[in-house]
Amino acid sequence: MVTSTPDQTDRTLEVVKEEKISAPIGVVFEALLEQLGPHFDTPEGSAFPMKLEPWPGGRWYRDLGDNAGHLWGHVQVIKPPALLEIYGPMFMSYPVAQHVQWRLTADGGATRLTVTHRAFGPIAPEHRDGVGRGWSHILSRIREATGRRAAAQERKVER
Repeated sequence: MVTSTPDQTDRTLEVVKEEKISAPIGVVFEALLEQLGPHFDTPEGSAFPMKLEPWPGGRWYRDLGDNAGHLWGHVQVIKPPALLEIYGPMFMSYPVAQHVQWRLTADGGATRLTVTHRAFGPIAPEHRDGVGRGWSHILSRIREATGRRAAAQERKVER
């Protein structure tokens, strides 16, 4: 049996978000890896820990234990502390291709972090509507984490 669905006119997705973070590029890159890994959470505040293997071909996945989980993607490019690219199905469990790039640029004593997410395929409306909000949340969490690190380093220097 072969079934078909009505043709979707918009099968692509592109989201670009940029954040200037008041921290050195190396600190921001480390916070990015932590946020995409063990500190990953949802915009609603639910813990959603992920695992990120930070090397070419490394996996980005949710480990549910007992050999269960969800592969989100593979590391395509990693050039610490300036670039991370991941491709794969991400959070969509249907036939779609996705690529996410995090580019970090030193900007004086701060860092400009740009995330570009592109996808194509039969993208569900709830995913299309939520992806921008999700990346904004991740960027704000990275900014918060770098602020905590900077404060901890200042306390250490004062001692």
